[in-house]
Amino acid sequence: MAGRQDWLAGPGGALRGEIRVPGDKSVSHRAIMLAALADGCSRIEGFLEGEDTLATVAIFRRMGVDIGAPSPGERIVRGVGLHGLRAPQEPLDCGNSGTAMRLLAGLLAGQSFDSTLVGDASLSRRPMRRVIEPLARMGARIEAGEGGFPPLTIRGKNDLQSIDFNNEIASAQVKSAVLLAGLYGRGETRVREPRPSRDYTERMLAAFGWPVRFRTGEAALEGGHRLRATEVRVPADFSSAAFFLVAASLVPGSELLLRGVGMNPRRTGLLAALRAMGADIRVEAEGRQGGEPVADLRVRHAPLHGIELDEALVPDMIDEFPALFAAAALARGRTVVRGAAELRVKESDRIAAMASALRALGARVEERPDGAVIEGGRLHGGDVDSLGDHRVAMSLAVAAQLADGEVRIRDCANVATSFPDFAGLAAAAGFGLRPAG
Repeated sequence: MAGRQDWLAGPGGALRGEIRVPGDKSVSHRAIMLAALADGCSRIEGFLEGEDTLATVAIFRRMGVDIGAPSPGERIVRGVGLHGLRAPQEPLDCGNSGTAMRLLAGLLAGQSFDSTLVGDASLSRRPMRRVIEPLARMGARIEAGEGGFPPLTIRGKNDLQSIDFNNEIASAQVKSAVLLAGLYGRGETRVREPRPSRDYTERMLAAFGWPVRFRTGEAALEGGHRLRATEVRVPADFSSAAFFLVAASLVPGSELLLRGVGMNPRRTGLLAALRAMGADIRVEAEGRQGGEPVADLRVRHAPLHGIELDEALVPDMIDEFPALFAAAALARGRTVVRGAAELRVKESDRIAAMASALRALGARVEERPDGAVIEGGRLHGGDVDSLGDHRVAMSLAVAAQLADGEVRIRDCANVATSFPDFAGLAAAAGFGLRPAG
């Protein structure tokens, strides 16, 4: 990753035109993983060229998988089959990606060799016990650092057993780790959750031909099958589109069309939240792509008002909360968020990071253990720190579009993990945003 980078952001103009944000990060990770384990050659289009997903590609190359890149956003993966991975000669670096580390913990538990997963400073502070414990019940042997944090050393040659796992939290990453280990287990592995989490892994497994059953709050599969190579078209990432949905809603005179956005119902909670706040967002040209629902989203400026967020939406918008906080700080009235304690253990403590930054710009934000109370109003310029969190940095750039002065946003280099050209695409759409000199 490049060195530290700061942005200067402030009012630009109305946001206009058509844009396509990069491919979905969650789908890109899973497409590489399952293509690597499949029999035959898979083609992936719309792959996210971000640092997180490139780290996943590098990991599988180190385990002997031939992955070609004939053009940007395209990958040709020559799968080695379920048992064809080779022992890596060095630790596998997941960079900033919690998705990669947690899913790989499950996948590597079924291999015949030992492996070690490492990450950057931010990932090394993210909890892994929630994945280690159910995998250990399946027979995996995983050693973590003090407190259950990375690095993770995963011992091979395990006789994995199936599990009937009732997860206490709704987590797509934990569910996916267990299901991926279940590919190597004897019998049926089942995961139940208190609320539905994202079902990308289940959909991708089905696309690669593995029998999997899933419904709201539950997924199950049996070991002993094989993955078949296929073609995957990755939809545009809803989480990346979220910043433009919020910005165009807030900035007077705006009308943006976002093309081919992934509309997985376990991902689009922010759409419902923004509409509850008064946003004018229309869904057009609905279809399917790579096993996922997609659509164009047309968003026009509309006055937003505060809401008490329905807690049922929380699992379906966990990555979009920084963008929601920006919207709430500029809406009329009070927004109350509850049930979002998971934000405390993302790339940063996102409740604290957004509350601190928005207060520095004049917002009234009361932190709560599982959320916040945000009083909408006007923002002024200032100097804020994203704490190296890509979603915090982009959300602050959105908020700065309606500030009364220029905002310096510090430590933005990690935006490259999920949205490498955010600043360029945003500026072309009308944002006032540029690198700090």
